[in-house]
Amino acid sequence: MLLEGKKHQDSRGIITYNNNFDASEIKRIYTIENNFKNRVRGWQGHKVEQRWFACMKGSFEISVIEVDDFENPSKDLTVRKYILADDALTYLHIPPGCITAIDARLEESKLLVLSDHRLREVNDEYRFSLDYFK
Repeated sequence: MLLEGKKHQDSRGIITYNNNFDASEIKRIYTIENNFKNRVRGWQGHKVEQRWFACMKGSFEISVIEVDDFENPSKDLTVRKYILADDALTYLHIPPGCITAIDARLEESKLLVLSDHRLREVNDEYRFSLDYFK
């Protein structure tokens, strides 16, 4: 689900904001900057943990799959694609039960990641090869 951000510009500069984002569940924050030569990170996700992504610099394509079985997922699951850019503070919510593939579309792009669990709070990380899903 996308939580659309906004942008305001005047003679003093630019403000990007998202007044609809509720950060009360956030326990951890980090950023991702992909090596542009090996741009796509994924497939990776969580059964329990949820995340929110926002583009701080550049642009990203985020592919999302809702997984049917984390031990042996179907190979033909639906992939939803979202574009995040730094022109507004739009958040993409990744609910529990989903995996993502993250593709930096521009060099030096930077993605903000927010999580509702602390590092190692739960053993909940699942990874699949990029060519696993059709």
